[in-house]
Amino acid sequence: MKTNKDIIVLTGAGQIGMAIIRRMGHGKKIFVADWKLENAKTITKIMEEAGFDVVPFEVDISSKASVLQLIAAAQKEGEISMFINAAGVSPSQAPIEQILKVDLFGTAVLLEEFGKVIKVGGAGITISSQSGHRMPALTPETDRQLATTPSEELLNLEVLKTENIKDTLHAYQMAKRCNVKRVMAEAVKWGERGARINSISPGIIITPLALDEINGPRGDFYKNMFAKSPAGRPGTADEVANVAELLLTDSGVFITGADFLIDGGATASYFYGPLQPENN
Repeated sequence: MKTNKDIIVLTGAGQIGMAIIRRMGHGKKIFVADWKLENAKTITKIMEEAGFDVVPFEVDISSKASVLQLIAAAQKEGEISMFINAAGVSPSQAPIEQILKVDLFGTAVLLEEFGKVIKVGGAGITISSQSGHRMPALTPETDRQLATTPSEELLNLEVLKTENIKDTLHAYQMAKRCNVKRVMAEAVKWGERGARINSISPGIIITPLALDEINGPRGDFYKNMFAKSPAGRPGTADEVANVAELLLTDSGVFITGADFLIDGGATASYFYGPLQPENN
């Protein structure tokens, strides 16, 4: 039975996504979608016990057909007024091909398809990463290709062929740079529907995954990064949600096609402070 509620769709059932939907979900029906249904059910249980109306859903964002199934299920319940994409894999989690397929192609598909159905006056966010800000500038033509190439043709771009990707970190940086450029291009299309789309690029945010990294073999690298940043510490999911709340409400109605770097100044330190590569 169709409800009269606006629908929020979250892809990526993690701490950052949950912090955002807790802010935005009152009075709305929330779809929590993840490639592991058990992850979606875990977030759903926490949210339901806090009084929210939540549905878990299984989705593979690297499959357009799967994304369309999610959209169709959400539309049966009402109009999609907010979309939050917090799905992705990290350089230590996945090989080059999977990072490009999920983080780059998958995000492009989500932005395209949700942009076709988002409610008038609606808004969306995709979670990118500080990592995309560390890479040297690309050429204007490469930026344009990343921003505007139809999603089904993206992975055929010369710059994204696996022989031109050095390692998983490079793949991740390219994916996150592409996310930001896609948001800019998609903001023009979303604007034709009276809707907005932005990206957030977090630094080290404490989540179960981040704790695994901090306590793992690359832990010293991460500890050094936040110790030498201006903030001197990692961030929390709720600090990302603070910015998301601005971007998803009428307070941010003049903001679209933008990226917000939330990293405690780590990127500033990487270029102009003690985190400069030659100092480490």
